[in-house]
Amino acid sequence: MLEDDFTYVLRKALKGHDLAPAEAAARADVPEKDVLAFSRGQFSAGIARKLAPVLNLKAGAFADHDHYHPAPLAVPEIRRLDLPFGEEQVNAWLVTAGDTVLLFDTGNDKDSCIRSLGSVRPNEIFITHGHRDHIGGNTSFPGVPILGPESSYTTRLMKPGESFSRGPLTVRTVDLSGHYTPSLGYFIDGLSVPVLVTGDALFAGSMGGCPTPERYWFALDLLDGLLKELPDSTVLLPGHGPATTLGEERSGNPFL
Repeated sequence: MLEDDFTYVLRKALKGHDLAPAEAAARADVPEKDVLAFSRGQFSAGIARKLAPVLNLKAGAFADHDHYHPAPLAVPEIRRLDLPFGEEQVNAWLVTAGDTVLLFDTGNDKDSCIRSLGSVRPNEIFITHGHRDHIGGNTSFPGVPILGPESSYTTRLMKPGESFSRGPLTVRTVDLSGHYTPSLGYFIDGLSVPVLVTGDALFAGSMGGCPTPERYWFALDLLDGLLKELPDSTVLLPGHGPATTLGEERSGNPFL
């Protein structure tokens, strides 16, 4: 199940453009009542196609969004921890390569992540950003180094552009701020496929909501600059919802 359905895509794009539904309807030359119905869950591919150019969304992807689902992840070195977050869910990702065991984010509460791991313990933990649902399990791993973009919840501060080796893996930090600032993504090389841990910057079929239009465009610019350098085979591990690939998102994500 996707993190965002088409109504969330619309809301995030409207907020990013600082547009009310009535303004978007007028610019798209469609009745406001149809846009409001769309925003409340009444999907229409025709309305999506008309709104897309007004909101700088990919028309085909937006029109097909109600049917979009990426293929299931099939990378044995990667394990998704689907953790509770109120009535919703949040991801942590476990990446294993021989004796190297890396955990990305720790979930919303103290117990869920460590319980989901069972007997497995990570060598290191990497945090994408400081929202509670991504750092809530940090205290469950005493003695395990925690790396991330802010010192308040980590044992080592990381900045974009750092690169380091962990066993057979090379991990590179990238700036994915916008939804939350500062945020880091982690590009991992050395697995059977290239991997990018995106946190809440990018989801399957959507992106993270941004607090202001300025941060929205900043986030999109960062994503555009980063993703154009990566191959379609890159596996994307988001903070919520299923894993996907860059190739699937290039065709199926309205924001890209």
